[in-house]
Amino acid sequence: MARRTICFVTGTRAEYGLMQWVLHEIQQDPDLELQIIATGMHLSPEFGMTYQAIEEDGFEIDEKVEMLLSSDTPVGVAKSMGVGTMGFADAFERLDPDIALIPCDRFEALAAAQAALVARIPIAHAYGGETTEGAFDEAIRHSITKMALFHYVTAEPHRERVIQLGEHPDRVKNFGAPQLDHLHRLELLARDEFEHSIDFRMEELTFLITYHPVTLEERSPEQGINELLGALDHFPDARFIFTKSNADTDGRIINQRIDEYADALGERAEVYTSLGQRRYLSALHHVDLVLGNSSSGIIEAPSVPVPTVNVGDRQKGRLRAGSIIDCAEESREIVEGIEKALSDQFQDQMGGVESPYGNGRAAPRIRRHIKTVDLGGVSKTFYDLPAASKNSVNR
Repeated sequence: MARRTICFVTGTRAEYGLMQWVLHEIQQDPDLELQIIATGMHLSPEFGMTYQAIEEDGFEIDEKVEMLLSSDTPVGVAKSMGVGTMGFADAFERLDPDIALIPCDRFEALAAAQAALVARIPIAHAYGGETTEGAFDEAIRHSITKMALFHYVTAEPHRERVIQLGEHPDRVKNFGAPQLDHLHRLELLARDEFEHSIDFRMEELTFLITYHPVTLEERSPEQGINELLGALDHFPDARFIFTKSNADTDGRIINQRIDEYADALGERAEVYTSLGQRRYLSALHHVDLVLGNSSSGIIEAPSVPVPTVNVGDRQKGRLRAGSIIDCAEESREIVEGIEKALSDQFQDQMGGVESPYGNGRAAPRIRRHIKTVDLGGVSKTFYDLPAASKNSVNR
């Protein structure tokens, strides 16, 4: 039997980290051949040329699709998607994979899915059925769901939502969140090793901060990041580890303000384009709280557990563990959220926190399914849910 070829598409450090253990599983299976297409932020000097981290982890990159224009305006992002679709069309023609494994909800993923769809390459979509109501990622995720043939979701409510979108239940698998496999596989850095690796000394109180644009908001992201930075001024004894925003619309505005703020604080703050998977997960074990609006505060942080102060609406709609405190993009509320997270009462309840995203054994389940699933054509029919009343009519 010919080896089945799985082509993984990745555009950011974040979603590569989510799927890293799945890639290891595929790479180590003698009946599977792994291909990787790197694109987007991975190929940008501004965002750290993070394709190198993929190679350092022992993977070979088969294609690099340049698509990221030097503009994060809505027009620039839309044009990047067009460039990306053309690049993926050529890449898929050369690689000719059996399955395109496309995760998440970013515009790079949408460009790849469009190209794979018309090339009649079956798409396996990971992280479908989730909601992030504050970003246009929400619509992108559901669009890729409708293009995909197979679905790997992270929780039962997400599985139900994908089925609600018309996908057949037999093709929607709830294996949990693949990034939680690090609970069983990754050797994390001790505190002193972590400090040495980032050349930053942590004190008794240290925050890990990531803030991304809320792409569906009308106001400038500069207002949101200014509110967050203003809240930090209320904690003069704290130290701050910032990881930069991604390449979403107006992300550069946020990164500029973070750089300016950190420069003014001197040794109390440090900014990193990317910590990488091992250092980021190690950081979660050594900081006092996670602050911002990254999905890692919702999914990874509760598995430690470490408190998350989630700011604004970017992650609105995601399942929540008890370690997460939601607050508006207002300095006063952010300060109150931080104080609550650091309180003895909140800390005492952290021991009972459970993640709604599984037990960290998703990668081998995905590998087994993607290895054996029937690829008998890419066409599919819409799966209709049983009607509450066949005679009901909206009036």
